[in-house]
Amino acid sequence: MKKRLQQFLTTYFLFVLLFAFQKPIFMVYYHELYANISLGDYFSVMWHGLPLDLSLAGYLTIIPALLLLASTWGDSIILRRIRQVYFGLIAFVMSCIFVVDLGLYGFWGFRLDATPIFYFFSSPKDAMASVSTWFTILGILSILIYAAILYGLFYWLLIREKTPIKIPYKRIPVSLGLLLCTGLLFIPIRGGFSVSTMNLSKVYYSENQQLNHAAINPAFSFMYSATHQNNFDKQYRFMAAEEADKLFTGMIDQPVNPSDSIPQLLNTERPNILFIILESFSTHLMESFGGVPNVAVNLDKFAKEGVSFTNFYANSFRTDRGLVSIISGYPAQPSTSIMKYPEKTESLPSIPRSLKKAGYDLQYYYGGDADFTNMRSYLVASGISNIISEKDFPMSERTGKWGAPDHNLFQRLIKDLKEEKQQQPFFKIVQTSSSHEPFEVPFHRLDNKILNAFAYADSCVGDFVERYKETPLWKNTLIVLVPDHLGAYPHPVETPLEGHTIPLVLIGGALKEPKQVDVYASQIDIAATLLYQLGLPHDDFTFSKNMLNPASPHFAYFTEPTLFGIATPENQLVYNCDAKAVQVDKGTQKGANLERGKAYLQKLYDDLAKR
Repeated sequence: MKKRLQQFLTTYFLFVLLFAFQKPIFMVYYHELYANISLGDYFSVMWHGLPLDLSLAGYLTIIPALLLLASTWGDSIILRRIRQVYFGLIAFVMSCIFVVDLGLYGFWGFRLDATPIFYFFSSPKDAMASVSTWFTILGILSILIYAAILYGLFYWLLIREKTPIKIPYKRIPVSLGLLLCTGLLFIPIRGGFSVSTMNLSKVYYSENQQLNHAAINPAFSFMYSATHQNNFDKQYRFMAAEEADKLFTGMIDQPVNPSDSIPQLLNTERPNILFIILESFSTHLMESFGGVPNVAVNLDKFAKEGVSFTNFYANSFRTDRGLVSIISGYPAQPSTSIMKYPEKTESLPSIPRSLKKAGYDLQYYYGGDADFTNMRSYLVASGISNIISEKDFPMSERTGKWGAPDHNLFQRLIKDLKEEKQQQPFFKIVQTSSSHEPFEVPFHRLDNKILNAFAYADSCVGDFVERYKETPLWKNTLIVLVPDHLGAYPHPVETPLEGHTIPLVLIGGALKEPKQVDVYASQIDIAATLLYQLGLPHDDFTFSKNMLNPASPHFAYFTEPTLFGIATPENQLVYNCDAKAVQVDKGTQKGANLERGKAYLQKLYDDLAKR
């Protein structure tokens, strides 16, 4: 019994120690983020991260414990082989999670969850396009080396037998003792005996979010995310349903007050419409919005020539979430992406479907893989069957990591637009891709590689617009320029608020005059605003608000995997759902948006569960 108990405890606490020591490694790797912390903070991170480490160690110890239990009844070669395979598999999985998390945190700013699995299996090529070949090779080597080190430890301490453990004389008492020990693992797995079970909020302890992030066990974060994907009606329960309903009623689009005057932006009833969705752009790249100069020079020019929205936000941090927000007016979700679920996206409203009913011809242009993140199934469900993607470009033009670079994409678009038989009115969506990691573009105007990629994408848009102005289609066209999300510049951002500010710019001959709109809004509000301008109904866009309707509430809402944000002129607030605490609170009425934001997220998940 003594040797078996000793091995049981060694197994459990070895897992705990390995998880604990991963934390300072993470902090040293991201030393720039942790440059101003003390040695004591390293120990604080390890200490406060223990609940998740103890919990996951409990999960991983169950099978070794059951094998020890089985060994009391027969010491077979099969049991030893199972132990070897199990610890080999755990060593490999632990190393994969740790190294992948280490690499992705610099891009995403949050610890690993189940999102990369969705991206990888929908299109492995595009999932790997963000990183360089050398980065990938280094990552694979790191995984193999770390896995070998872990397995070496497991073999030396847990698998290798100096003297074989004998089958005990009193099997039943020993078996009952080991069964009790195995049952006791339930305590750290669950996190004690309180009502709440183990979750990420257990390790949040500091106002410095970087310290909280370092305390998270990435393997637990991944497991928790993967096992909490579908119970939408149980997630984000902040208040009674009646209270959430009451608050949400005041946050949706309101009927137009007869006494209000809503600006009419268009000089024609049925303009041709072009959506140009700009990969990763933000206000930080535009001098006209207070950003860096000499990068997005064409967007800066368009912002002065057209209608610009100055307090506009992206709803999420990735393209799959951003597309749904723009096209369907549906808010992004912090714990999942609705694009994962074709059966749910089929029930979403969409701008293309509304325009198709009004006689519009629909097309989608993208230089990459349209199957990435279930994009094609979503677009088809939205009403777009004519999709031009990577496979429609010759191999000679697929020179970018993401497929055809932006200049080839716009060349194809202008060629199609100049065809004599172009059906009108039309609605076309163009999704750019070159301003994305690894930022390798056929353009060399700026020394900074990242800014140069954005300048390239901006130049492609500018060249296209200048060529399009020469066609007779220009005078009856509305072009909507909007990013899918904020990307790699600046990185890291000071707060999540700065991490979601993006431009919305309208240009084209169909516009009456230049205008600046200062209301707070986000991507989900494009649908209601545009359809109202066209005189088309938008009642089925539950979450979308007409930005030009004085009777409607004006606010921007966004989410990330750990938080939601809501911004109005009076209060710009970010709430960390894992920590269950306000992360940012600015403005003249601090805290005013907290309950409204909670109600909004709760109602979003109510809606998600029913679709």
